[in-house]
Amino acid sequence: MNSDHVAAENNRTPQPFNPGQLNSAKVYDYLLGGKDNREIDRDMADEMLSRAPELKTLAWFTRSFMLKAVEMAAAAGIRQFLDLGSGIPSSPNVHEVARKIEPSARVVYVDYDPVVHAHCDALLAKPRDVSALLGDIRRPDDILDQLKNHTLIDFNEPVAITLIGVLHYVMDSEHPAEIVAAFRDQLAPGSYLAIGHGSLDSDPAILQVLTGTNDSSAQVAFRSTAQTEAFFAGFELLEPGVVPVQQWLRPDLPETRMVMLGAIGRKP
Repeated sequence: MNSDHVAAENNRTPQPFNPGQLNSAKVYDYLLGGKDNREIDRDMADEMLSRAPELKTLAWFTRSFMLKAVEMAAAAGIRQFLDLGSGIPSSPNVHEVARKIEPSARVVYVDYDPVVHAHCDALLAKPRDVSALLGDIRRPDDILDQLKNHTLIDFNEPVAITLIGVLHYVMDSEHPAEIVAAFRDQLAPGSYLAIGHGSLDSDPAILQVLTGTNDSSAQVAFRSTAQTEAFFAGFELLEPGVVPVQQWLRPDLPETRMVMLGAIGRKP
């Protein structure tokens, strides 16, 4: 895949100085109770919540799944973390969770929105070995080059990659499986990959709510369980496999009409 060609042709990249541009990171920030969002983002989130109020609960389930994946990777001995599509920082962050287990953990946050990157830079400037990188996952080679050129990640050692609520913003025409494979091929054995992805098994009424984001940076392409599992080619899936994210957390959590699939894989 020529990732430069794909990104150059794509017109959904956020325009950070355009107040009329809907931004998925800011919608998600609002759902998590954050304050780094604008009226257009709040309006979209409120419209979604008016028709699907459980989306706020699901946002917390999804965030908790990501932090669970970080804990599992750190407990398995991984000391490097790459949060792709990190969004606006929301405490506890990846480095805070990882460093409870391993204080020397190195963390790189990557996002393609310059405004989100600025938030990350400002909020994460102090911790040592915690970096914020401007990069579009639709250009994986560019991100990998930056990581290597700045020696932010040692790919000779295991790395944990989190792709939570990111790949469903990558259209099929943008080759999401090839994006994942580009990172996978650089990973050392023992590396982890965690993905959170919107499911086609969601209630059709919920899927209809989200069609209002079409032709924006928040446009979604939800996929089936089988399609999500296919992203883990070259990884061993950990139990319980590709399941709704809340099943990774506790057995008593409610189902939601909007289904967010979660899975964690280990590179053998």
